[in-house]
Amino acid sequence: MALWTMILRKMANNKWLQLNLWFGLTVCVALFSSMPLYSDAILQRTLQKELQGIQSKNAVYPGYVRISTSVSSAKTDEKTVEAIKRADRYVQSIPERMGLEALSYYQQRFTQKMKVYGADASEQEKKTQKTTGGFKSLSDLEKRVRLIDGRMPVDRTDGLYEAVVTQKFLNSVKRDLGEVLLAETADHQLFRVIPVGLIDTDPAADPYLPFVATEESEGFIIPFQQFEREFISKDGKVRVSDLEWRYALDYEQMSIDNIEAFSEANRAIRSYFRGRLGSAEVNIPANETVASYQGKQEKLDVMMLSLYSPVMLMLAFYLYMAANLVIERQKTEISVLRSRGASRLQIMTAYTLESFMLGLGALAAGPFVGVAFTKVLGASNGFLEFVQRSALEVSLTSSAYKIAAAAVAGAIVLILIPAFLATRVSIVNHKQQAARLTRMSFWHKTGIDFLLVGLALYLLYNFNKRQEDLKRLALDSDALQVDPLLFLMPALFALGAGLLVLRIYPWFIRLVYWAGRRWWPPALYNTLIQISRSSGQYLTIKVFLVLTVSTGLFSANAARTINDNMESKIQYSIGADMTLTSRWESDAPPPIQQGAGPQAQTGLDAGDKRVQYTEPPFQPFRELDGAQATAKVFRKEGARFSAGSTKKINGAATLFGIDTMDFGQTAWMKDGLLDYPINSYLNLMATNPKAVLISRSLADAAKVKPGDPISLYWDGLDEALFTVYGIIDYWPGWSPLPVAADGEEKPSKPILIVGHLGTLQNRLAVEPYEVWLKLKDGVSSQAIYDQLTASNINVTGIKDAKQELIASKNDPFRLAINGVMTLGFVISMLISFFGFLLFWVLALSGRTLQYGVLQAMGIPFPQIIGMLLSEQLLTSGAAVLMGVVIGNLISELFVPLFEMSFATAEQVPPFEIIYKLGDYLQLYGIVGLTLATGLLILGYRLSRTRIAQALKLGEE
Repeated sequence: MALWTMILRKMANNKWLQLNLWFGLTVCVALFSSMPLYSDAILQRTLQKELQGIQSKNAVYPGYVRISTSVSSAKTDEKTVEAIKRADRYVQSIPERMGLEALSYYQQRFTQKMKVYGADASEQEKKTQKTTGGFKSLSDLEKRVRLIDGRMPVDRTDGLYEAVVTQKFLNSVKRDLGEVLLAETADHQLFRVIPVGLIDTDPAADPYLPFVATEESEGFIIPFQQFEREFISKDGKVRVSDLEWRYALDYEQMSIDNIEAFSEANRAIRSYFRGRLGSAEVNIPANETVASYQGKQEKLDVMMLSLYSPVMLMLAFYLYMAANLVIERQKTEISVLRSRGASRLQIMTAYTLESFMLGLGALAAGPFVGVAFTKVLGASNGFLEFVQRSALEVSLTSSAYKIAAAAVAGAIVLILIPAFLATRVSIVNHKQQAARLTRMSFWHKTGIDFLLVGLALYLLYNFNKRQEDLKRLALDSDALQVDPLLFLMPALFALGAGLLVLRIYPWFIRLVYWAGRRWWPPALYNTLIQISRSSGQYLTIKVFLVLTVSTGLFSANAARTINDNMESKIQYSIGADMTLTSRWESDAPPPIQQGAGPQAQTGLDAGDKRVQYTEPPFQPFRELDGAQATAKVFRKEGARFSAGSTKKINGAATLFGIDTMDFGQTAWMKDGLLDYPINSYLNLMATNPKAVLISRSLADAAKVKPGDPISLYWDGLDEALFTVYGIIDYWPGWSPLPVAADGEEKPSKPILIVGHLGTLQNRLAVEPYEVWLKLKDGVSSQAIYDQLTASNINVTGIKDAKQELIASKNDPFRLAINGVMTLGFVISMLISFFGFLLFWVLALSGRTLQYGVLQAMGIPFPQIIGMLLSEQLLTSGAAVLMGVVIGNLISELFVPLFEMSFATAEQVPPFEIIYKLGDYLQLYGIVGLTLATGLLILGYRLSRTRIAQALKLGEE
């Protein structure tokens, strides 16, 4: 009991320090618990959206499951009957196997097809009748079909079968309801059937799984029990040919946790029915979507951990610093306890229990803060940007608490390290160490700064080498993955570089002191001596601030770079806000191959006759409300050219035909990709209808320069002569990256030629072109879609940059990058503020006697404030400046590595590091506010200190 009293008394005496420790532990728990919460929530949301997309794209319910199998047995013997019953039982277990509730279910049975004719049919009619049909059964028949005439069949045992049929089937046998029909098998076995009702599809009967009567319109649907008794039994009257089961499962119950069960059930179903009864077909539309999420959670968790690593490193520093400050205030007490016989185990037990109480408090609050963090991550739309999208559905799970408990345990071990080291010191050693403030820190004694910088540079070298290999080999996106070290390396380098600079900084201060020791005013003189002699005292706060500022800048630059390059890539590849292709009338014969497009733009038909196209009106596109500019863009792959003054070179190229004015107003082009603005090239072309621009790949291969002639043609057309007016490296919608042609291993550089659309149409041929649109600000894509539909414009293809950008921003991994970096930046600044105040308030409290003596000596209060200000500038201010320099350095070194997270084969425009002035201003503003607030608080506390009180404290 005495131990608990001592612990509680100590915590009460240091309540503000304990509160800071608890705050750090709570943030630590929140960060760790938010990782599984976020990965579960965001993957759950994207999974549900993709499943809903199955319904909108394929017009099929996402939870649809259909299993059909033929029955290969020649007769329905006992073995076949037992196999059918086992299959029924297996199908009944599918919802449980998949972990989803069944919203709807039905099954069907089919017999072999038989010849059907009227009982009163003449011999001539029997010979000419071609109608065939079999017996069918449908579970819950009365609930699933719409009876349009007659009545439902009843189960009869007198050898006569009552059935419901479709109107189409009844018309084919040329009989009416109530007339007896005969169904004759191949071995001349006859069945008497009376159609008693006409049925049709009832969409309202089951919104999830409607029975479509027209799918199998030929045959008689008899009561299910009668079918089972007559045909699914030993020595059945006719062979059962097919079985079918259908489910509508509640896909909204699909969670990330049961993806494995769903995929395993899918594999088991296919394996079970493969060859068991006959030829089987299993249709589960959601399978491919669900299977794509296998392993995604593990990858996202690893990425979250790597994204959080800089923040966690800084948080670890904060916890260690706070714990160390607590222990520094209690070192005298610890050494006294040791000198009076207390063992190290007893002292460590007390501190362990104290930390355990703080940990329990953090574990109680941290996961709920983690839920708030997760919702912030889900609302991020960019770095320090948030949108009002639907909130993530977050619920605390056992895994979140397990990770939180592990984080608390690790943090407790971390904050016990200073206590453990303090228990090794006797009262004599403590007094000796207090007098030796110039001793070298543990970090510098062990050379950890050199080790961390060397490790980060070694990893950087390996990554750069790997990136060069990927570019040289032109590997596709499948060969690339985001490496978690991309986020950890900058943090290691920042820590190592900060420690390395701070190893040198005390010598710099001594140099400044020595250079002006004759002229420095008393306030600055005192500050320089204090900092040079007590450099170890300030090391923790300076490393902390360096790490905060440098990782904050890196996060800002990395997030801006990733977002800008991803968005530029989408906009460049499409070329404008929206590109459309519409249907052109032509005299081409109908396509022979099934699935061929209505317009294969070859220009020739099967008889080598040129296809003549009729250009549709372009005015409806110009009149679209919300379209700021429109342009015709003719794109011809495989156009032929002939160029070269000394040696003629022929080859294939991508040909663009444009109207220069419209294209300049419509197309999207990133600044800096061309030697001059794109409009300068367009103005250059506009002076001559025969002017063309060519890619640098063509200019280098054919040794062509501006002013040289070039001939163009395609599909047997006569050559037309043009003049080269400019050489370009990039063009909207065209990739200059090497690609390997079919059958070739070595990639070749693509070739581009840009000419006037009107000239190409007049001198070569008129063929379908694309329509590019630039939308006004605030205009939605749906508004354009609705207008296209209302105008009856037959659109055959569409690319929408805005929708692709939205899809990109909603990608779980990009949301994680933006959200975590934003959250990390905010937390860094928050922790920096609390850490800064904590350190300086305690430092001021520890030097109350010094300031009291200075005041007693007659130094005015403004000079003491000047001493405090200069001390802050030479410690915290210098640390912030170091952090800015190191942050820019790691951005230059490590941000380019994020190019590896993009598909090298699609990396256009080139990867570019993005710096935004606003991020720097925000950082400087927050840091400046922190320093100013800290100075005001310290000045206020200093002004409240009484000289007599300080001197009395010194006497004690």
